[in-house]
Amino acid sequence: MWRVGIDVGGTFTDLFAWDDKGRQQTTSKVLTTKHDRALGVIDAIKQAGIPFNAISHLMHGTTTATNALIERNYPDPAMVTTEGFRDTIEIGRQHREHLYDPYQTKPKPIIKRRYRYTINERTDVAGNVVRPLDKDAARAIAHKIKDAQIKSVAVAFINSYKNGVHEHLMRELIKEVCPDTYVVLSCETRPVFREHGRFTTTAIRAATVPVMEVYFDRLAAALKHEGFTGSLLILKSSGGITGVDYAKQHPEELIESGPAGGVAYAAYLSKLLGAYPNIIHTDVGGTSYDVSIVENGKGLITRDHEIEWEIPCIVPMLDIHSVGAGGGSIGWVDEGGSLRVGPHSAGSSPGPVCYGLGGAKPTITDANLLLGRIEPTLGGKMQLDKKAAEAAMENLAAAFGLGAIETADGMIRIGCENMAQAVKKVLVSRGRDPRDFILASFGGAGAMHACFVAESMNIPKVIMPIHAGVASAFGATAMDLRHDLEAFYFSPVAAADLATVNGLYSELETRAVRLLEADGVARKDIELTRSAQMRYVGQTYEVETAMPGKALAAADIPQVVATFHQCHEREYGVSSNDFAPAFVALGVTAIGKMEAPPAVEVGGSGRQALKGERQIYFNREWHTSHVYDGHALKPEAKVEGPCIVEYAHACAVLPPNTCANVDHYGNLIIDLSRNLAAMD
Repeated sequence: MWRVGIDVGGTFTDLFAWDDKGRQQTTSKVLTTKHDRALGVIDAIKQAGIPFNAISHLMHGTTTATNALIERNYPDPAMVTTEGFRDTIEIGRQHREHLYDPYQTKPKPIIKRRYRYTINERTDVAGNVVRPLDKDAARAIAHKIKDAQIKSVAVAFINSYKNGVHEHLMRELIKEVCPDTYVVLSCETRPVFREHGRFTTTAIRAATVPVMEVYFDRLAAALKHEGFTGSLLILKSSGGITGVDYAKQHPEELIESGPAGGVAYAAYLSKLLGAYPNIIHTDVGGTSYDVSIVENGKGLITRDHEIEWEIPCIVPMLDIHSVGAGGGSIGWVDEGGSLRVGPHSAGSSPGPVCYGLGGAKPTITDANLLLGRIEPTLGGKMQLDKKAAEAAMENLAAAFGLGAIETADGMIRIGCENMAQAVKKVLVSRGRDPRDFILASFGGAGAMHACFVAESMNIPKVIMPIHAGVASAFGATAMDLRHDLEAFYFSPVAAADLATVNGLYSELETRAVRLLEADGVARKDIELTRSAQMRYVGQTYEVETAMPGKALAAADIPQVVATFHQCHEREYGVSSNDFAPAFVALGVTAIGKMEAPPAVEVGGSGRQALKGERQIYFNREWHTSHVYDGHALKPEAKVEGPCIVEYAHACAVLPPNTCANVDHYGNLIIDLSRNLAAMD
C-alpha cells in the first residue's frame, strides 16, 4: 500500500509517495486548479500512476483556509460578544504597522461590524458570574442571525476562558432558533486570557469552518469516486497531522498547513543526517517564500502568528514567516522609478510570461530563463517561450534605459535580497546566529536562489535534498498525528497550587489521548509531553517551557524555574534571578507515532551525469557552465560552480567559486566558503 503526501500551493500541486511494503518512491507535480483545488489533487495522483485503491494514507497540506482569510472569501459569519466589546477584533492592540505613515489603514476585520452583536452578561476574572446572561436578548439575537441567513457564529465573551458557562448557554439558545448553524465558542477554541487574540482566533474559526467543510467534503467525494478507501489526514500548523473530521471543525489549526510539510522534511533530514541539527528551512514556490527554524531536529513553535497585521491566530503553530517572493513574483516600477519585485505574483493563472498562458508581466521565472538558469523545456514538461519573456522584460527595462539581461539580473538580486531579509527576520526575532545553521533549500525554485540568499547571510553551506521540488509533500508523509491542548492557569510559581496544576495536566492528557484514539492510535503508541507558558512577574509575553512528565511536587519547582531561565535566555539573550517567574498557561502535546519514509540510499542511475554546457549569466557576465543530471550523480560525486544541477522538479544554481558534494541519500551539499572568504 502507498502512503501519499500532497501539498496544494498557489501555483503547483505536489505529490510524494512511498510504498510501505517496499522501497518504491514516486513524485508528481501539476498546476493547481484554483477553481477547485480538489481536482488538482486527483490530477497529481493520476500523474504519479498510483491506483487510488492502493493508497492506505493520504496526507494533505492545503492553503485553502489561509487563502479564504486573506481574500475574505467566505460566507459572512456573525459574532456574539459581551456588551462593550463589539469592536475588540477591529480595534486590536492599537499598534501601528508603519510608525510614520499617516495614511495606513487596518485590514478588514474577519467579521463585519453589522454582524457583531452584543449581549448583557458578565463574569469576572475569577470566573464568578456578575451578570447572568439575558436569555430574551440572546433569543432575539438568534432570530437576527436567522433572518440574515448566517451559517456560522463565533461566541466570545469576556473572561470566558475562566468560566465558559455563558458561552455554552448562548450556543444552546442559538441552536434552538438556527439548528443548522455552526456555533463556535472561544472557551473551546483557545481558553486563554487576552481577549483580542482569543476573540480573533474564534472569529477565524467561525469564518473558515463552512469553507473547509465544503472543500474537504468535495475532496473526499472525489477521492471516493476514484476508489480511495484509505485514511485522509490533514496537515496542521503545529507540525502534525489529524483526521479530516477534526480538521473540518478546527480550521484555525490549518493556517500554515502547506508550509508545515516543508518544516517536517527539514526535521526529517536533521534526524537522518545527524550532522545538521540546526537547519534554516526555506521553501520557494510560485507565489511565496517560506522561512522557519529547525533546532535540534524540531521546528520552533509560536503562539503569536498573525494572518495580517493585528489579526492574530493564537493556536500553537510552527514559526513560519512568509513573504511574497517566488517564481511567479512580478517585476514592476514604483512611483519613485525604482525596480521592485513582488509581492504580487502571476501564480498558476496566468503564470509567468514564458508559460504562454496569458501572462504579460515579467516574473522571477522569466528572469531566470533569460539568464540561462532554466532549461527551456523544464525537463520536457513544457516548452517555455523565451522570446515572449524577453519582450516583456524589455518593456520593463525601458523604464531604466537598461537591457533585458541587466534588468533580469536586477530582478533576481532584488528577489534574493527580499528572501534574505525574511531569513534575517526569523533568526533575529528568535535570537539565533545564522552561522550556527545550514540553509535547506526547498521548492521548485528554491535552489536557484539559495546560494545568493546564503551569501547575504554569511551561511557557508546549503543543502538541497533530492526531493526538494516536492518538499512539503514529502514532509507530509514524515509527520506524526498530533494534538496540542492548553488550559489557563495564572500564578507565580512560588504560590502555585500544585494539586490544581496536576489536575489540569491530567485533564488535558485525558482529552488528548481521546483525540488520538479517535484517529485510530493505540494508547501504547501515544507520547505525551507537558509544557507551560511562563514569564517573569510583570512581563507581557511568555516563553514556552518544558515541564516534567509526571505529577509536580515541591521538590521539582527549582528545576522548573531553572528551565524557564534557560528558555528565556535562549529566546531573548537574557535571564534574571531578581524577578520571580509565573505560570500563565499549561499545555500538553500528544503525539501518535506514524511510520516515516524509509531512508533510501542512491547508487546513481547509470546515466551520464554531465548533460552538456550552457551560457549562464553571473556577476554581470556570461559564463560557460556545466549542466548536470542530479539524479545521475553518484554518492560522493563533486561538482564545481558555475554550473547547474537539474532534478525532476527542481534546479540548483551554483555560482562561480562554489562546489558541491552528493551524499549517500542523493542530497546536494553546497559549500560557499570560498565565496564568503573572498567577500571578507
